[in-house]
Formats: sequence, C-alpha cells, structure tokens
Amino acid sequence: MDLAHPVVIYPPAADGGRRVRAGDHFLGMAYGLLDVAEFLRETGLEDADEAYVESSALIEWRGGGPKTWEHGPDRR
Repeated sequence: MDLAHPVVIYPPAADGGRRVRAGDHFLGMAYGLLDVAEFLRETGLEDADEAYVESSALIEWRGGGPKTWEHGPDRR
C-alpha cells in the first residue's frame, strides 16, 4: 500500500475505538496507539511503534490527538 496518502484517525466512537484510514483504504478500528502501529506495520512500515504514531507528520488526528481514546465530553 502506498503511504503517500496521510493516515487519518477519526474521532472516538462510543466504544472508544477510532477508525483508521490511509487514503481510501480502511485499515481498521484502533483502541490504542499499539493498534495504529500494527496497522502501519501491516502496510509495510515495519518500524512503526507507539512513538512513531504519536509524532508522525503522516498521521492526521481528528477529534483529539494520540491520547484521546474515549467518546464524549468526558474524554481525556
């Protein structure tokens, strides 16, 4: 998969999961940074880890940054 497209992580759903997309490809539902890193590794970015996910300019966070995994006004 071509990761020239930004990876978009959408706002948390009611269960805290966040949709993850790269271009027009749905990568999965992430429930933490490790899930996002695993999705990236599956696309060929073998060195992806939690630190990479938190700091990469390739990733566009919507509805909260990398520390936001809860839905609603009480999210952290």
